[in-house]
Amino acid sequence: MARRKAEVFGLSFLDCICCGFGATVLIFMIVSSAAQRRDDPNTPLRAEVDRVAQEVKEGERRLVALRNSLRQVEEQRSQARGLSTRILAALRQSQEELATFDQSTLARREAIEKLKADLKSLEEGTKRLSGGVPSAEVPGDRVRAHVGDGERQYLTGLKVGGRRILVLVDASASMLADTIVNAVRRRHLAPDERRRAAKWQQAVKTVDWLATQMPRDARFQVYAFDVSARAVVAGSEGTWLDAGDPKALEAAVQALKQTAPEGGTSLLAAFTAAAALEPRPDNILLITDGLPTQGRTAPRERTVSGRDRLRLFERAVDALPRGVPVGTILLPMEGDPMAPSAFWKLAMATGGSFLTPSRDWP
Repeated sequence: MARRKAEVFGLSFLDCICCGFGATVLIFMIVSSAAQRRDDPNTPLRAEVDRVAQEVKEGERRLVALRNSLRQVEEQRSQARGLSTRILAALRQSQEELATFDQSTLARREAIEKLKADLKSLEEGTKRLSGGVPSAEVPGDRVRAHVGDGERQYLTGLKVGGRRILVLVDASASMLADTIVNAVRRRHLAPDERRRAAKWQQAVKTVDWLATQMPRDARFQVYAFDVSARAVVAGSEGTWLDAGDPKALEAAVQALKQTAPEGGTSLLAAFTAAAALEPRPDNILLITDGLPTQGRTAPRERTVSGRDRLRLFERAVDALPRGVPVGTILLPMEGDPMAPSAFWKLAMATGGSFLTPSRDWP
């Protein structure tokens, strides 16, 4: 029997070769993985960098929000700074005005008290002279009625007559009070508060009383003035109203009640408006509290001296229509001692009248 041929590569040998090759591959993979771990030592640092980058992004978002808030705060601060500047400027102006008028307060009060004493003496003398003399007024010939307190519904020496009667009412801010301090405080109040001022209410009641004294066959007009002059009844500028019409008289009084005093005082504007009426008035009744504070334009200075106000008064008088009597009802303002003599001279020069009623008249 022939012997089998021996084979060099048998099954056992191939198994060994495959196992050895697999072991080699496994060792190579293990060594490669370990090498990779040893070759990347920055992995923890990269994780820390990623965390820091995330925090940076969050910080940037917060920084944007803080910048927006800071911008809003800056805008609010700028607005507050501008408002405080305006308030300080107004406060300085008020302090300057108060300082100017406080210099001669005592002298003004003495002058006013002296005028009151003279007025009281004149009233007593008038009562003695007119005692027992019957009134020449015919009962029931008035269109409107006004109920006063005793004899205070009559004003001796004031003639409410003529064919064309013009009533000029000072509606400036000084008509809010008898003192400069209170007038300055009240000029910034709401319109309703200014209308309720006691001094302005007295002026309105005075016009109401004058409306009751106008003859039935007369024509009339009521102008209010501050820095300008205008008819209190809207749409009646430059025209005369019928004094025999109760509705026209009532409309004028009601319109004046809705007027709120404000601004400066331009007597030139009032007298210019009087001269512009056609036909011109033959009797002017002026209700005011003192000399004007400006002419055609506002003064350059914040305060106006007594001499400057007297010059403005003289310029205004030059604009009056000639030959027309001017009756002045003065509601005196503290700090204007030259006003009574100036308006008294105007009454003497024009053939009119001048008087200062008590605070509770009419």
